[in-house]
Amino acid sequence: MARYFDVHPDNPQPRIISEVADTIRSGALAAYPTDSCYALGCRLGNRDGIDRIRSIRNLDDRHHFTLVCQNFAQLGQFVQVDNAVFRTVKAATPGSYTFILPATKEVPRQLLHPKKKTVGVRIPDHVVTQALLAELGEPLVSSTLLLPDEPEPMTQGWEIKDRLDHVVDAVVDSGDCGTEPTTVVDFSSGEIEILRRGAGDPSRFE
Repeated sequence: MARYFDVHPDNPQPRIISEVADTIRSGALAAYPTDSCYALGCRLGNRDGIDRIRSIRNLDDRHHFTLVCQNFAQLGQFVQVDNAVFRTVKAATPGSYTFILPATKEVPRQLLHPKKKTVGVRIPDHVVTQALLAELGEPLVSSTLLLPDEPEPMTQGWEIKDRLDHVVDAVVDSGDCGTEPTTVVDFSSGEIEILRRGAGDPSRFE
């Protein structure tokens, strides 16, 4: 049965955020809100959590997981960013964008695209997510909480608790969350390619 955490959307309670972080550190898979929609997340080294995300979402090995980072300094530990890409990505963060970039050796092989050796990264503009990332001190391995054969992600914490109680360990509820996933921008080939148009304005990359 998943633990349910009711978090204030504008002033996250430090005690509750600390409890969520401790739960994730102990190996939990959590459903949590972001500035685009709910996501599934676990610690970087949590192989079981990553396998469970694949199972819940019915993902193949070509799926790009996302490292949800607190800030640009943290993001830079996990992906290779040249000067031109740095300026473009920096101008768009924090925000509802996921960037596909070549991974550094800090990223476990399990998270990499098998052929491209790339990974997704993003810095969310969401008070609760930022509080959680600050408390954790490390990124969350994440994927949009979009169930197989469903057109849109779930938006309510109580609904997620009700439907996924047996497959996640924690649900963080800070009120209604959006239904539109991030805009995904691939920089890995040297050319900018928009892979998915979503919550972030894609025009700045066109």
